[in-house]
Amino acid sequence: MRGYFGIGSERISKPMNLGAVLRTAHAFNASFAFTIAAHHNARKINLSDTANSVAHLPVYEWATLDEMHLPKGCVLVGIELDEKAVALPGFRHPLNAAYLLGPEKGDLSLEARKLCSHIVKIPTRFCVNLSIAAALVMYDRTISLGGPGVRSVSSALQTPAQPTDQ
Repeated sequence: MRGYFGIGSERISKPMNLGAVLRTAHAFNASFAFTIAAHHNARKINLSDTANSVAHLPVYEWATLDEMHLPKGCVLVGIELDEKAVALPGFRHPLNAAYLLGPEKGDLSLEARKLCSHIVKIPTRFCVNLSIAAALVMYDRTISLGGPGVRSVSSALQTPAQPTDQ
């Protein structure tokens, strides 16, 4: 799979969510992770990031949107449950992207939305946990861009059909 991606959140406040996002980003081979205006408590991720992802994955902490500097050619994609947003299953992921999720109790700021080239929603009845949303986006990106492989028609656990006596 070519290209790269990063994932982050604006105004994240819970260390368990940030730790889970970092661990999942590391597992999905993200190029970087980031926070914008994170609450100081969110940085206490010792217990939730059991893979010590910060030792293996660059994590950028920007105090404001103005401080955010994405790589040249990187497309910012907002993840937000909004009726006008494109549903994730129909979204064509940019080759080089940074995905931005809103805070646990709130939405992406208007300023953040204006910076996004796309707004994408996970088609659920209501918002899911921030770390779950991040995992769904990373999984969808991986599958839609051709990794990690083609799905098998049958399960390796299936037993072959037994011949019948006639």
